[in-house]
Amino acid sequence: MSRKVSHWRLLAAAAALTLAACSGTDAASTKSQETASQADIDKAMTTPTTLTFWTWVPNIDQEVALFQKKYPAIKVDVVNAGQGADAYTKLRTALKAGSGSPDVAQIEYQYIPTFSITKSLVDLRPYGAEATKDKFVDWTWSQVTGPGGEILAYPQDTGPMGMLYRADLFEKYGIAVPKTWDEFAAAARKLHAANPKIYLTNMSANEAAGWHGLIWQAGSKPYTVDGTTVGLAVDDAASKKVADYWGGLAKEGVVSTDPDFTDNWYQGFTNDKYATWITAAWAPAFLGGSAKTTAGKWRAAPLPQWDAGKQVSGNWGGSTSAVIQGTKNPIAAAKFAEFLNTDPETTKMFNTVQNFFPATKALLADPSFAGQQNDFFGGQAVNGVFAEISGTVDSAWQWPPFLDQSVKDWTETVGTALADKGDAPGATGQWQQRLTSYAKDQGFTVK
Repeated sequence: MSRKVSHWRLLAAAAALTLAACSGTDAASTKSQETASQADIDKAMTTPTTLTFWTWVPNIDQEVALFQKKYPAIKVDVVNAGQGADAYTKLRTALKAGSGSPDVAQIEYQYIPTFSITKSLVDLRPYGAEATKDKFVDWTWSQVTGPGGEILAYPQDTGPMGMLYRADLFEKYGIAVPKTWDEFAAAARKLHAANPKIYLTNMSANEAAGWHGLIWQAGSKPYTVDGTTVGLAVDDAASKKVADYWGGLAKEGVVSTDPDFTDNWYQGFTNDKYATWITAAWAPAFLGGSAKTTAGKWRAAPLPQWDAGKQVSGNWGGSTSAVIQGTKNPIAAAKFAEFLNTDPETTKMFNTVQNFFPATKALLADPSFAGQQNDFFGGQAVNGVFAEISGTVDSAWQWPPFLDQSVKDWTETVGTALADKGDAPGATGQWQQRLTSYAKDQGFTVK
């Protein structure tokens, strides 16, 4: 999800994915069902029904209440099934047992392929999902679309990446807001030379999520999926370029590589250790709560670019609502997921109550959202900055059906090289070798 509640650093808890898990009803096969008629939908939505919804989103009962107000015959039991590994392990266990699964579950974008390949998600096309496509940011729709065109979930929130920076430190040390990564590197050297206690930024050596967003921006295509055939290129030219860049700055000692979301890391924002945070659209609200003493000193800008004059970004975070195979109420479940993520009131509430960054075009374009001034950022309309960035995220990005393993392998290769000031570009090759071996061991055909 967008506020980094789970931030998907699932290392030790990863469950091995085998092709044997692919037995079951094919998600695409539901397309062969007749499209639900309006009469079918009306009947389903007026028939007393109880749905179970697994989610980690705090206070989501408020959005659910709006659905129940419109459809009083439908009762939704909201269950907090945990976050990250806990939530996905419970879901896998229930699916394997053939009982106890929810009707609808919160699933992050990067885990859609993991549950798609095990045929655990209902294709939403028979229930009108295709008609909602234009409501969502283009790249989010590609994230929930399966290889056969099946629609596997509704986007809920996003994390387009940008740069938060300390305007006061930039002014004090004569640093201009970098427009390119070359300018960023020069600024990192200049700032650290002027004050060795300050780093232009911290590139966390344990944060595979943010790293994926950066290679996404650079044009890497590390994963392609076609059924049980996967393409793996985590060491492609773009990935190596990113590793060479950050590995080089780490070796120079002009950026830090502290683990993120630790006490020391939090303190780094309040004691002027980090002058920027390369992060995502959920971060302004997060930072406003964890670094209150720096209020008014921060500003937001797009990511520096590899090519001057271009505007390209990646994404870090965000989640969806998916209907789970085995539900006895597919129409009601599908319409609940649709309402939750398309109704103007609920989508706005996700932003105002949970501080989620929107996935819907309407809210991103709403002046009351995009033009909202943020006091923590000196009155800047930060939402508007990230709304523009959202339109620059590449739609072609894909995730693998074994992300847990890729995260683990990245952390033990590239992440370790960053932390040790070692050969980060070379470590991408180790990442590639380890992940390829794993995929083959699980029965995938690797190209």
